[in-house]
Formats: sequence, C-alpha cells, structure tokens
Amino acid sequence: MNRTIYLAGGCFWGTQKYLDQIDGVLETEVGFANGHTEHPSYEEVCHNNTGHAETVRVVYDSQKLPLAKLLGFYFRSINPTSVNRQGGDSGSQYRTGIYYTDPAEEAVIREQLQELGKHYDQPIAVECLPLANFYPAEEYHQKYLEKNPNGYCHIPRAEMELFSRLRIDPGDYQKPAAESIRDKLTAEQYRVTQESGTERAFTGEFWDKFEKGIYVDVVTGEPLFSSTDKYESGCGWPAFTKPIEEPAVVELEDLSHGMRRTEVRSRAGDSHLGHVFTGDPESPNGVRYCINSAALRFVPYAKMKAEGYGYLLYLFEE
Repeated sequence: MNRTIYLAGGCFWGTQKYLDQIDGVLETEVGFANGHTEHPSYEEVCHNNTGHAETVRVVYDSQKLPLAKLLGFYFRSINPTSVNRQGGDSGSQYRTGIYYTDPAEEAVIREQLQELGKHYDQPIAVECLPLANFYPAEEYHQKYLEKNPNGYCHIPRAEMELFSRLRIDPGDYQKPAAESIRDKLTAEQYRVTQESGTERAFTGEFWDKFEKGIYVDVVTGEPLFSSTDKYESGCGWPAFTKPIEEPAVVELEDLSHGMRRTEVRSRAGDSHLGHVFTGDPESPNGVRYCINSAALRFVPYAKMKAEGYGYLLYLFEE
C-alpha cells in the first residue's frame, strides 16, 4: 500500500537525495510545511518569519518499507537533539519534524521518537504534528543534487553514501506462492518462518556453527547474515551483531507472550527470523540478532560464487 509522510530534516536538497536512495521510497517532492503563509517562495521562507519548515513529501510502499523502518533511516540523517539547526544551516525553517495526514500514524511516530530518545542525553527536538499545509518549492529546488552533483549537502557523506554501497537487490529474491512454500520447507521451518514460531534453544543446526560463509533466508535465498558477524552468545540460537545490509531485515514491535520485544523479519520473504536485543555483554557492539536456525540456509564460502552470491565475497576480504 502506498502511503505519504512529510519529513523535515534541515536543508531539503540533501534530505531529498538521501530519501530517494531508500528501497521502498516511490516518490519525493520538496516544499514548505506547517507555516502560516500561503504559497511562500524560497526567499520568503529564508528571510521572513513564515513559520514554514523545509520539508520532503515522501510517498512510500508501506509493505516493503514500514513507517517505523523509514523513520529509522530518517533519524540517521539528522541530529535529533538540535533545535532549528542541521549541519551548517540555522533558522526555524531548518527544524526537524514528522508531519502526518493519517492520525493512526501518530502512535507509531511517537513510539519511534521515544525509542530514539533512549540513545541521547538531551531532549529530542523532532516535531510530531499533523500536517497543516504543504506548498511545493520552486522547480529548481526539486532533485537539486541530481541536477547539481557537487552542490551543498548538510548530510555527512558516509550517511549519504549508505544506500549507494548496498549490493543486495531484493528484487532478485522473490517470495514463492504460499503452496510452494509449504512444499519447500520442513514442518519446523514452516512453523518458524510462516507461523512466527521459535525453535528450542541449543537444538538448531547453526547455533554453534562458525564456518566461513553466509546465511540466507530459507524461503527466498536473500542474503541476511555473514559468519564474519557471528559470535558465541551462549543463548542457544545463532547470534549476529548485524545483518549483512541493514535494509535486508525488517524490525517490528512484538508484544506476544506478555513481553515487549523487537521481532526481526526478512525483507523480501517476510519470514519470521527471530528477535534483536541490545545490551548483550557478549556482543562486540552490544547488539544480538537472535535468529532461528530453521529460518536460515547456510552457504559455505567455497560455494558462494557457484550459488550466485559471488558479489558478496568482498565480505571476507582482509
């Protein structure tokens, strides 16, 4: 389903370029939002007290890119504690904000902002408000950095280049029809991936396996995790510090069994994989992706090229 959200993240030139690179973003337009003047010009917003924020209208595929995931990428592009300033730009037009048109989205946004606040000592300055108005900016501002590749951008190059470094194309790993999935999987694999089950600790095939290679979605074959990020956690399930590429997994709130956890699902196959936890003292980065063996298929390093994963051999370069 296509949905629309409005994101203010400082100078809209860089914000639009950044958002355009995200898989699942279908369309963007820069403009001015939530001010008190009608049809303002760029010069008016910069030099007069119009109350508008430089904003990007984002149309996205909510099936491929849930709002929570999109906001996670957005947060990476901003300093969420900065008031009326992003990068070298200052003024109320450069404030950060998330403006929604569907009231049902407010709870998701506020939950993500609350979670974000746990990682900062200062208050989060990102607005969460209904969209009051939006006026498209002049044509020369649209896709500005595509027209001017060397133009000004306030977003750090490392973040701007995140998506250009991605090599896994989810389009190459299509989810089979439901009847094919049932025929393809074992009863345990089906229970875990399609019914959000959990295998018993210390019983899965890969919990203590550390051979060189990659782990792919048992349903679609999409690459998910690498042995280079696998570690011994003692939890009884395969544990990884991170996925091969961040967008390859989708993280969702899970309130089942009277607990509050973060579920991990595969992007292309929508398979239940497991859960992700923070604060693990055994993890090199404190993060533990606790994944069911039944949700994975292991591809040894020596067979990666033959099975079509040669483009990921770089993961093992010293």
